[in-house]
Amino acid sequence: MANLTLVQAINLALTQEMEADDRIVLLGEDIGLNGGVFRVTEGLQQRFGEDRVVDTPLAESGIMGSAIGLAMAGMRPIPEIQFEGFLGPAYDQLINHGARYRTRSRGAITVPLTVRVPVGGGIHAPELHSDSPEAIYAHHPGIKVVMPASPYDAKGLLISAIRDPDPVIYFEPKRIYRAFREEVPEDEYTIPLGKAKIVEEGSDLTIVTWGAPVLQCLEAMDKLPDDISVELIDLRTIYPYDMDCIEESVRKTGRCVVVHEAPKTSGFGAEIAAMVQERCFLHLEAPVQRVTGYDTIMPYYKLELDYLPEADRIAEGVMACAAY
Repeated sequence: MANLTLVQAINLALTQEMEADDRIVLLGEDIGLNGGVFRVTEGLQQRFGEDRVVDTPLAESGIMGSAIGLAMAGMRPIPEIQFEGFLGPAYDQLINHGARYRTRSRGAITVPLTVRVPVGGGIHAPELHSDSPEAIYAHHPGIKVVMPASPYDAKGLLISAIRDPDPVIYFEPKRIYRAFREEVPEDEYTIPLGKAKIVEEGSDLTIVTWGAPVLQCLEAMDKLPDDISVELIDLRTIYPYDMDCIEESVRKTGRCVVVHEAPKTSGFGAEIAAMVQERCFLHLEAPVQRVTGYDTIMPYYKLELDYLPEADRIAEGVMACAAY
């Protein structure tokens, strides 16, 4: 076992998969010589060469289009989009081509593509560097959307994403890149896409979240009265998501709070709330509560933590749901 940060766990997964499969190539802005803006790919170009770790021009559409072509030709490309806000120029290639080729070709062509994207706020980054667009991409059939919340999960989920036959967006919460360490097996292992994790078991209320807010939810739970027992679910895969796990928990607890960084309106929490209402209506003792970012553009540094669902605001949402 190695005691790794999330960054180190991702780097280890990439290293091991590249050693095992020479079809894997990385491409992106500054990922080679510099190891990426967050140093996630540090050392990989020196190890595997410039033909497999490719520094590209500043052209996200070109990065994504090239990666899709490589995938269709039998390679296993892993493009990095430097920040989530830069996905916009690559949107056409990813949604209108990468996500659709399996259907368009009636299964003759698949696109085994893993798109790595740092995501979310909490690091005092400028505009276009702190958003949480997971609901946008979860809305498009043909794409899987993954977001780990721990080093252990980061390695296992990334290996599963790389080996998946279809496009996967692998969102990396930059706020927790180096926030803590965790024991991570040095041997390869996988975590199935589409399976949630029960982080803490409880009996009175269910919290559903993903990414960096998992840590804020754990902090919020420490602020609650001892007589409120909370079950915390880390979704891990946002699409396809593990509704069976959520349903089983909510049928047991009767209450549900959804927490995410993205704006409230049309955030993925709305999908979860709707499905809880459809499947668990007769078991609910309170309306589903959402604790989210606000329906505004992510503010600059001084107000950033006021925008994000921090522990105090999550605890307030839990108390309101519990008291209903």
